[in-house]
Amino acid sequence: MKIFFRALISLFIVLLSIHSSKAQDRLTVIHTNDLHSELMGFSPVIDYTPEKTGDDATIGGWSRIATIIKSVKKSRSNPVLVLDAGDYTMGSLFHTICREEGLELRILKAMGYDAVGVGNHEFDFMPIGFAKMLNAAHKKNEIPMVLLSNAVFSKESGRDDLLEDAFRRNIVRRHAIIEKGNLKIGIFALLGIDAAEVAPFASPVKFADRLETAKEMVEKLRKENKADLVICLSHSGLLNRPGKDPEDVELAKKVSGIDLIISGHSHTKLDRPLIIGGTIIVQSWEYGKRVGILDITLKKGKAAVESYISRSVDDTVAGDAKIQQMINRHVPIIEQKILAPLGFSYGMKIAKTGFDIDFEEKALEYPMGNLIADSIRWYANKYAFDPKDPQTKIVAAVESTGTIRNGLLKGKTGVIAVCDIFKSFPLGIGFTDKDDRIGYPIVTVYVTAEEIKKALEVLTTIAPLKGNSYFLQVSGLKFTYNPYRMLFDRVTGIWLGDEQSGYEKLDYSSSNRKLYRIAANIYNATFLKIIGGFTSGILTIVPKDRHGNPIDDLNSAVIDRDPHTPGIQGLREWAGLIEFMKTFPDTDGDGLPNIPESYRQAQGRIIARASINPIQLLRGGNWLTWGVFGAILIIIAIVVVVVYVVVKKIRKKKKGL
Repeated sequence: MKIFFRALISLFIVLLSIHSSKAQDRLTVIHTNDLHSELMGFSPVIDYTPEKTGDDATIGGWSRIATIIKSVKKSRSNPVLVLDAGDYTMGSLFHTICREEGLELRILKAMGYDAVGVGNHEFDFMPIGFAKMLNAAHKKNEIPMVLLSNAVFSKESGRDDLLEDAFRRNIVRRHAIIEKGNLKIGIFALLGIDAAEVAPFASPVKFADRLETAKEMVEKLRKENKADLVICLSHSGLLNRPGKDPEDVELAKKVSGIDLIISGHSHTKLDRPLIIGGTIIVQSWEYGKRVGILDITLKKGKAAVESYISRSVDDTVAGDAKIQQMINRHVPIIEQKILAPLGFSYGMKIAKTGFDIDFEEKALEYPMGNLIADSIRWYANKYAFDPKDPQTKIVAAVESTGTIRNGLLKGKTGVIAVCDIFKSFPLGIGFTDKDDRIGYPIVTVYVTAEEIKKALEVLTTIAPLKGNSYFLQVSGLKFTYNPYRMLFDRVTGIWLGDEQSGYEKLDYSSSNRKLYRIAANIYNATFLKIIGGFTSGILTIVPKDRHGNPIDDLNSAVIDRDPHTPGIQGLREWAGLIEFMKTFPDTDGDGLPNIPESYRQAQGRIIARASINPIQLLRGGNWLTWGVFGAILIIIAIVVVVVYVVVKKIRKKKKGL
């Protein structure tokens, strides 16, 4: 009997050992990316009830994500790793206090995140702002592991010193080993090419080649640290690139030894992993609308997908009470520091809508873009136009699609609050040390009609080459273009005016030297100013004052909200949208302005008229169009001559025979 029991115990130990080994060779990775400070779910906030289920259509919300994380951890006997691929800030009023509170990082830590990468938007408040955010969370000892492997700091002391110090103190790490069960998991993080290009405020920080950095990190983690599994948090993404693989696909193909890439930046909705060679790639959309849950097994040192779920974050999930309380406690801080000086509060009701105001980044023109562009033109004229001086009138405004983040949803009540409006285009900060307030300031400059056409060519030529973020939304003008015409010469007609007062055709020939005043946020104005350098001088635009003198520093063109107060109280475009919406008529008599029906759909401000008719391809063409056309004629003439000579020689030979 004793022998039997001993044998049974031995068998039990062996079985337990086998089960334990299997469990330890299995890992669950919960992942997110591009959360963008959407702590309270995806608009409208007035409908969001995370404490209850089954009563709203709001998606997202960090307290709901926390519940999902807890649930997955509870359901697994194997180790669970929780990761994010960057851009956890910049997208709602909560990011306005990130420098002082480090709120997003602290909440991620409380939610159970093991490690997070760094995205381009973490640099939106410049290196010093990112450093302050890190230090605020670190000071409270409420920060997950933060990783970025390819940051390169300037050699001179200056604007990136505080951030470099955060790296030196390991608040941000180049790479790390996390032990889960008997697994040693190596992790590193990259900021990719496109992300670096759209991170102008990261300067003077630069970013080393991501492929070379990845090879170096894999070498360190595999050989020096003996990692069983290597994971890259890559804020590079899966954007289409003409003639090239998406950045993270290229990374998987060209750098061996990476088992898993948690991808971010491109806001891609992947329902299942991509398998490139031996590398798994996952990405979970945007704004916390989805959470990826990946179960992988390690067999003979290689990772394989066992199962994958792209979990919707919606009203079927009750928010975690502790996390939601942590979020709610910071609303009064936002109101006190950011909103009260402007006369606003977080949930203040501003207007009503009877329809969703669409935002579609792939569209040339869409209602939300028109609404925002109209608000910029109206707001700029309110503070900068002197009726006694007609030349000071702002005739047009532009806004790039890339700076617009959301539309406005009707929801259950149709009521739109301050917090919802801010989320429409929440990005930006002042461009000087004396102006570090939230939101891009509005600038006005004078340009010629020919330069207006050049600005619109950004939409017709640059956007198709570089991506939808380069589309422009316009107010005060409409235009037509032919996508089959020569690059940088596709605009075929421009009209100034609006839907209410009508439009008049603009003479944009070089002979029209009249100056026109336009408005844009300082980020877009800076881009338009430097676009000439990107296009070999073809689209050179020189911002000018009313006398035609070039403006070197666009900060001098910022509109001052209060000229009687010392310093420049720069207009913020998000505040302008709120003020503009307050001017709409109250059509249903409930005391709130109603969004006009005109914003239900596009208004025909951007019209593509595709034609291969030679007349349409050449009419009104600039020097580039005629130059290329001339070159084609010369080539045709040469071909004709060559053919003629060859045929003549052949005929001569035949006669000789």
